[in-house]
Amino acid sequence: MSGYRKLSRNASQRKALLRNQVTNLLYHGSIVTTEAKAKEIRKIAEGIIALGVKECDNFETVTVKTKVPQLDKDGKRVKEVVDGKKVTVYNDIEKEIKKDKPSRLHARRQMNKYLYRVTEIPEEIKGRRKGVKTIDVSAIVLDELGPKYADRNGGYTRIVKIGPRKGDAAMQVMIELV
Repeated sequence: MSGYRKLSRNASQRKALLRNQVTNLLYHGSIVTTEAKAKEIRKIAEGIIALGVKECDNFETVTVKTKVPQLDKDGKRVKEVVDGKKVTVYNDIEKEIKKDKPSRLHARRQMNKYLYRVTEIPEEIKGRRKGVKTIDVSAIVLDELGPKYADRNGGYTRIVKIGPRKGDAAMQVMIELV
């Protein structure tokens, strides 16, 4: 007897399916799927959230100085002529960044090993590549879900039965973050 459900798929298909569903659960907060898949998703998602809870406060804030190109009203770089050449004008700014400590970095890499990156396309630019944002789901787990569930001892997901699916009468459930 195996320790997991095979879901009528070979190993690579099953892994891809579960990775996709766990990523969507953590990004959207809830998804609708079959009962067997939801029980498998729950195991993986709870482990990832537990890792996020453990490492949510394990960083230090560092102030860094950086050069940023000066932009005009159209968003293009401002150039000035120096010694007969056009040179971009830069501004020096200070900004604070979060620097992961080694255990948090390891946790982030463990999450990224399993989770996909989510591509977000705004409505006004459908069909174009420019302006597309790639979102790191492990950052969402560490920065939002970790602090949210810090005082909770497990049980981060809930499975609610919806009813049988019309096509094959498989039990449909909604799995959501509590």
